Amino acid sequence: MACALTAVALLCAPLPAHADASGGGLVDDYRAAYDNPGVAAAVIDGDSVETMVRGNDGDGAAVTPDTRFRVASMSKSMTAASVMLLVERGELDLDDPVAAVLPGFTMDDPRYRDITVRHLLSHTSGLSIRTNNEYAFPPPRSAAEVVEGLADKALVTDPGARYEYHNTNFAVAARIVEVRSGKPFNAFMDSELFDPLGMDGTTATEGCSDPVPGLASGHEVVLGLAFAVPEMPGACVGNGGVVSSLNDMVRWVRFNQGTLGVDLLSAESLAEMHTAQPGADGYGLGWEVRSDQEWASEPLVGHGGTLATWTGDMVLAPGTGEAAIVLGNGIGAPLLLSTNLLAERNGAETASMSNPLTVVNAVLLGLILLAGALLGSTVVRARRWALRHRRTRRLHVVLRLVPLALVTVVGALLPTLIGVQGGSLSFHYWIIATWMLPLLSLLSLVCLSLGTAALARRILLHGKARRQHDQPVSPSRR
Repeated sequence: MACALTAVALLCAPLPAHADASGGGLVDDYRAAYDNPGVAAAVIDGDSVETMVRGNDGDGAAVTPDTRFRVASMSKSMTAASVMLLVERGELDLDDPVAAVLPGFTMDDPRYRDITVRHLLSHTSGLSIRTNNEYAFPPPRSAAEVVEGLADKALVTDPGARYEYHNTNFAVAARIVEVRSGKPFNAFMDSELFDPLGMDGTTATEGCSDPVPGLASGHEVVLGLAFAVPEMPGACVGNGGVVSSLNDMVRWVRFNQGTLGVDLLSAESLAEMHTAQPGADGYGLGWEVRSDQEWASEPLVGHGGTLATWTGDMVLAPGTGEAAIVLGNGIGAPLLLSTNLLAERNGAETASMSNPLTVVNAVLLGLILLAGALLGSTVVRARRWALRHRRTRRLHVVLRLVPLALVTVVGALLPTLIGVQGGSLSFHYWIIATWMLPLLSLLSLVCLSLGTAALARRILLHGKARRQHDQPVSPSRR
């Protein structure tokens, strides 16, 4: 992409930067805790930008400020800005009903007519994972397909009544941008946001795993071992599909600070995006309002992003010119690092960094070995068990098989429990667990496969042993 001719000429010039003035130690501590193969971070303070890059990408190349990362849900801030561009051009209003600005939008719930554009951008529409499983496979391939898929879905609350983070809100918002602008969402973002801001290495995809030139794979990290793997398929249009670099994300944050691309959006629109919305539990329009840092004179504004193989976070302190950005090509806790970077800059105490998944994965590995040993032994010893119980009453045999059956059922259901907290129970979570907690899926497979084998072998051999025991002895053998 070339910088738009209508943009300010300075947008195409490199931003002033220097490396590792102070925050490099925190980045090193973070990588040590979370074993991220590659991290790119920056701290902005007025005109100064401190960049910190560590490690390698999925192809083995050293990470640089121009290395591309999937920024995941940080994309929501860009979708919200796209909508605000249309608002300022008079194409729609934040409080317009979605049904009025998006022909064909319908749901199997009359309350859908009350959903506004503001509700979508603040996650207060009433859409929920409990009635709309946005992790179902195969995923929709476009914003239009996402909208079509809502036709038979219901809301869980009245629009505006409650906050629930739900990616589909932003896919619908992306479709609004397409319909009202007459351009594909990705093309609109390129021409109306990324080009004018000089974000030459940034683009947007519809699918979470869509290939992008120059983008290496992210990583799964298990017990300190990193594996470059493709991203999990999913619908990321409008909610998580942007691919960018550290240098470009610095430009994006400076735009939101009001110091770059000042002709794109008014200060009032930026402020509205960064302001907690009614009923949104501290969420703005594509941005989170973070009020939990005592050292900050006013709430911070930020947004994180997590895919199966990528994580990131960006945070800015309104009015101070300070901000931090973290991009990683593996799972981690980038919010912790970005907040620590700002805390250190302000002379405040930083939070300790440790990875709870290290303990979780160690426990899962231990359970895999234990389950494999016990169930494997049960399979091998099934004949002996059958002979020992060939005279046992059938009811007692069934009762003795119940624990083994429960282990098998648990193996089948364990990955589905990932969605229970959010009110969704689906076997599609097997796919999510395989990407995000592979040892959990492996434990489930061990329990399911060996449990089924042990159960089947015991039943078959017990039936055979019982028939042989009950068979009358011929006179010749007496």
